[in-house]
Amino acid sequence: MHDVETMLRRNGFDRAQRGRDHARRQPSRWTRRLAAMVLAAWLLPASAQSIRVVTEEYPPYNFTKDGVVSGVSTVVVRAVLAEAGLDAQIQLMPWARAYELALHTENVLIYSIARSPAREDLFKWVAQVAPSAWFLYSYRGREVPLKTLEDAKRYRIATVYQDVGEQFLLGNGFDREHSIQSSNRYAYNYEKLKQGRVDLWIVNGVVADHLVREAGDDPDTQLKAELKLDEIASNGLYMAFSLATPDAVVERCRQAFERLRRAGRLPGQKSGGS
Repeated sequence: MHDVETMLRRNGFDRAQRGRDHARRQPSRWTRRLAAMVLAAWLLPASAQSIRVVTEEYPPYNFTKDGVVSGVSTVVVRAVLAEAGLDAQIQLMPWARAYELALHTENVLIYSIARSPAREDLFKWVAQVAPSAWFLYSYRGREVPLKTLEDAKRYRIATVYQDVGEQFLLGNGFDREHSIQSSNRYAYNYEKLKQGRVDLWIVNGVVADHLVREAGDDPDTQLKAELKLDEIASNGLYMAFSLATPDAVVERCRQAFERLRRAGRLPGQKSGGS
């Protein structure tokens, strides 16, 4: 028996056995590799993180032109992302879907979103990408004189589902049964107003002007601003992240925006700010 043991040791059995015993006490090569991969993922720079950017057809701020997402807000957002070292594709979709994604999904950037009191705690705000002003419009020849917002409750109003105008009306006692007529695109609402299917249109003034011209009409002769709504989007339109986005990513974009602003390199900016 002793001779057998001696022979096995001479042929490497003892060394192999010791190696197996050692392997049981040590992490396997795959385990070590997996641990290294996890650590590397944690240490990846922000530029390697997956950021989803969502918005809607909202000309002239954001829209598709020749298959490319364009618009004045889009130019600003692209500049900020590039300065921050973040590589992300922009997706256009109905506003309600974009809004829900930004509310409930991590690492989502949404723009051009109005910063209202009701939304303040729902997102991590980065910066304003464009100014805005909102109105209730009537169609020329079918004017609806309004002295107060309360007066508008007697009329049918074209809105976009889940946009800040609709949220504003709902928050002020308007209801879907009698007043609010939702669409999922702003262009539809101009057609509804023009055809007399609604009495009023709540919309950003720049967007209204653009869409009327796109339809081949003159906004000065087709629309009448019955009531300016200073309570809506007085801070302008923003880029904002979902709450589940890491603070480090949000801060990286804020700092990138500020560097561009101070250097006078924001699209449309004439000179540096203070």
